[in-house]
Amino acid sequence: MQSGHFSNARSGLKTAASRSESQIQDGAVWVSARRMIGDGCLSILMPARNLASAIAENVMHVHQVFTEARLAHEIVVIDDGSTDSTADEIRTLAGTMPELRPVILDRNAGKGAALKRGFEVSRGDFVLLLDGDLDLPPSQVSGFFDIMESANADMVIGSKLHPRSSVSAYPWHRKLASLLYFMIVKTLIGLPVRDTQTGIKLFRRKVLEYAFPRLLVKRFAFDLELLAVAHEKGFSIAESPISLRPEGKWGRIPLRTGFQVAVDTLAIFYRLRILKYYQSIPDTSMPEPAPAVSVLIACPANSPYLCQCLAALRTQTFPPEEIIILPDSPTGMDLPPGAREIPSGRARPGRKRNIGLAAAGGDIIAFIDDDAIPDPSWIEQALRYFSNESIAAVGGPAVTPIDEPFMSQLSGRVFSSRLISGRHRCRYVPTRVHEVDDFPTCNLFVRSAVLRALGGFKEEFWPGEDTHLCMQIRHTLGKSIIYDPRVSVAHHRRPLFGPHLRQVGRYGFQRGYFARRFGSTSLRLEYFLPSLVVAGALSGALSSFLVPAIRAPYLAAWVIYLAATFVSSASLSPVRWLLVWAGMIATHFVYGTRFAAGFLAGAPQAQPSSIDHPSENAAPSDSAAEEMKRDRT
Repeated sequence: MQSGHFSNARSGLKTAASRSESQIQDGAVWVSARRMIGDGCLSILMPARNLASAIAENVMHVHQVFTEARLAHEIVVIDDGSTDSTADEIRTLAGTMPELRPVILDRNAGKGAALKRGFEVSRGDFVLLLDGDLDLPPSQVSGFFDIMESANADMVIGSKLHPRSSVSAYPWHRKLASLLYFMIVKTLIGLPVRDTQTGIKLFRRKVLEYAFPRLLVKRFAFDLELLAVAHEKGFSIAESPISLRPEGKWGRIPLRTGFQVAVDTLAIFYRLRILKYYQSIPDTSMPEPAPAVSVLIACPANSPYLCQCLAALRTQTFPPEEIIILPDSPTGMDLPPGAREIPSGRARPGRKRNIGLAAAGGDIIAFIDDDAIPDPSWIEQALRYFSNESIAAVGGPAVTPIDEPFMSQLSGRVFSSRLISGRHRCRYVPTRVHEVDDFPTCNLFVRSAVLRALGGFKEEFWPGEDTHLCMQIRHTLGKSIIYDPRVSVAHHRRPLFGPHLRQVGRYGFQRGYFARRFGSTSLRLEYFLPSLVVAGALSGALSSFLVPAIRAPYLAAWVIYLAATFVSSASLSPVRWLLVWAGMIATHFVYGTRFAAGFLAGAPQAQPSSIDHPSENAAPSDSAAEEMKRDRT
């Protein structure tokens, strides 16, 4: 970033707000824009949520402005899971406006995720990000092109704090907050801009092609992360004055929103300066020819979660060749094109997946749980690694859905703590790209040739069939397993406490069983720590009762443990804080107890009659019900 870009941006360039409508309409001020775009196209990405009363009028106004400016353009409107009729309004308008490309998201994913999805379907050489409420008039984009051309900038962002900006009734407290945030961003991130959050930004396409695949923030600090990643790569940036006329009054920033922005900002700093996450992501390319992908979903029965999973698979940027669903018995559900089901009878997941593998025709097998929702680019991001023959498998995080019920959110919060998941925290929270030697099949891509060479899964294990598979991939075949945070799914959680702890108990028992028999990936100190906590708590209580001298060190150890877990559970909500704290302690004790039981066991654990899954509420067929009854007996 060159400091001269700012002097150029401020050097007397008129803002669109100061130009007359006649100038805008006759196109006199769009000379730089037409010269830069040439025979290409401008893509306008407009995220919208619950704007049913305004979105059609706003899109038509944007279309009018750029049509009268004689600029080839497309308008990509992304409905971010609206709960009103915004999606219907967009679809209706698309039927009469060829330049409009609608993108409809079934769930609210956040502004960042919506813009990423819109960019994936866009085609312009230049990309404009414009908020759908149109508080920022699109006519001022002409000035953005002027600045981009004169400063030779790769991106131009609107700034409320630019000295030439015209912002209607900007409250002093909002301006103060913006100035303070600018100082924090300048110190931590090193961004030489005063305002990252204004909803109008112009980019050369190459900037977003580099930055978007690396972004993790989907909501409040998305703009900051986008600019930080692009600036760190060396793309130049300039600011433009803006005219802002918000509808209604300026609202106060909710405390929770401010807290989340602060957390996201610190996370971006950590990933950028400490973890070097953004720099760790390699430049990968799609294999030629592109491999066929078979998606395998092992599940007990139909459920609302399965329907969500299938809906997300239908919107993949790289569609799968086939989807194979493996329920206990026929579900009777209407399947999307390319999907089929193979009833397996009541069987462990390893058995189900082996049945699916035998029927699959894809070069790559994508394993996903029925209660997981893949990101739109889930398949595409994973496939890019398979151009490297030494890579046998690719996995990514299974994050907690943002709209998960309260107690299920708490379960996700417990799993995402370093004091709970240790090195496996990356399974629940996106981290840097790295190699792993153990990864769950709730989100795992594996070459079909590798699976068949290994004979598929060990059917007697569950949980743990995926641990055994990964062990063979790494230590028998010597192949790599890559973790990439962009290969992401949203994974529903069992509610805290009962269902969560029962699941933790199953994990603990199987890991203990594996620690004794498959030491290459399971005989590690970190897996024994919860058992040591349990043993220390019990033996220390007895010893301090019998030997008073031990009482003080024992109590000190408890204070340290409780303080560490208390701090790790921190939340703005006292109720959430206390519940997560209790959940962490309970998780340690349940896992530690069950790990010890598994370590001493002579056989893997039996398949439980219930796994606290919504599909268990579905009425099974008569034959399936009879089979389940026999199995329980």
